[in-house]
Amino acid sequence: MTTVQETAAVRYGIWVACPAAGAAAAWGLTLAAGWITTLGWFPFQGVFELVTDMAQPWRTIGALAVGAVAGFVFALIWASEMMSVEVSHARITLRKDDRTFDFGRDQVESVFADGKQLVLLSPSGAELAREKSDLSRARLERAFTEQGYRWRAADPFAGEFRMWVEHAPELTADVNALFTARRKAIAKYENEEAAELAREIRKRGVSVRDEKKRQYYRCER
Repeated sequence: MTTVQETAAVRYGIWVACPAAGAAAAWGLTLAAGWITTLGWFPFQGVFELVTDMAQPWRTIGALAVGAVAGFVFALIWASEMMSVEVSHARITLRKDDRTFDFGRDQVESVFADGKQLVLLSPSGAELAREKSDLSRARLERAFTEQGYRWRAADPFAGEFRMWVEHAPELTADVNALFTARRKAIAKYENEEAAELAREIRKRGVSVRDEKKRQYYRCER
């Protein structure tokens, strides 16, 4: 079995690097707060005026704490989007955000990378999974081909996708409702909610992909 995942330096380092970077950035802003208040066009003037009114050492302590917390939240989001891929001759297992997606060898016809998304296709051409990750495309390709899976250079059905519009006549009412809910999630940057809604759409026989916040779909064969 071959496992593809982020390096240990990334998986563990983000819990130190992100809070440290957040604290440093916040501290830097407190140093520049006095100058920023002289720039009438700069947004959040009230916040910077509040910062300049705070006495030391509370100004620095507060900035470091707020920055560290913001960095920790960013690390949480980053960690939730990390994915590990386990490939064996018999199975493919994707692990992401405490969720596991498992596929048997006979379920998977081929695999490819669409930008930062890993896509698994069934023998009928249906998308079994389309999951985003920052894993190296070369490492993924090597892992799958070494276990005998077919790796495609590109999506063989790319030309069949069409842009989704409200009440698309090709789609059922429940699928259109899921697309509507997903559009709202995308607009609010609720990435995990958008991903879960895409999984629900795929369960109903429709592939979905995004391009510049627009949703595209393909009715599966």
